[in-house]
Amino acid sequence: MSDNSAPIETATLGGGCFWCLDAVYRGIRGVTKVESGYAGGTGEHPTYEQVCTGRTGHAEVARITFDPAQISYRELLDIFFVIHDPTTLNRQGADSGTQYRSVIFFHSREQRETADAIIRELEASGRYDAKIVTEVSELPAYFSAEAYHQDYFAKNPGQGYCRAVVAPKVAKARKAFFEKYASSSVLSS
Repeated sequence: MSDNSAPIETATLGGGCFWCLDAVYRGIRGVTKVESGYAGGTGEHPTYEQVCTGRTGHAEVARITFDPAQISYRELLDIFFVIHDPTTLNRQGADSGTQYRSVIFFHSREQRETADAIIRELEASGRYDAKIVTEVSELPAYFSAEAYHQDYFAKNPGQGYCRAVVAPKVAKARKAFFEKYASSSVLSS
């Protein structure tokens, strides 16, 4: 049980389609909320249709609220770097465009330092055959995605994209980070 006075923190990450990130982070012990949204572009309150054009500059992101007494920001980033390819610029699998870029929007100096350190460590490790292109930027304005995008995978498990793309990412995360998932892996917004 965590100390009730411990501050809750927020991480905002983009690594391809936000449905994948949303689904992976739900059910992780210490994650209290996951919300799909948009960040890093121009214009107020963009719609999914606008973001999909690639002209707004927004990335599809997951805003993850978490209890640092149960899971650290670094652990959230460890998961992030396993579930997407940080070496492809503006692309994740068949999804292409700036809205699918690999990006960490930091909320504090400590988050920036942690993100930069992990990227340096990964580069030095040789884990990837190519250079990491993950953008690390201060969180600009954030906009919540439309209601139908929230917890999309749980609501649409039979949808083609969910079966072909989201489900394998969720399975990969659960296998790699089994111990981080709560026994009840359902988290509602």
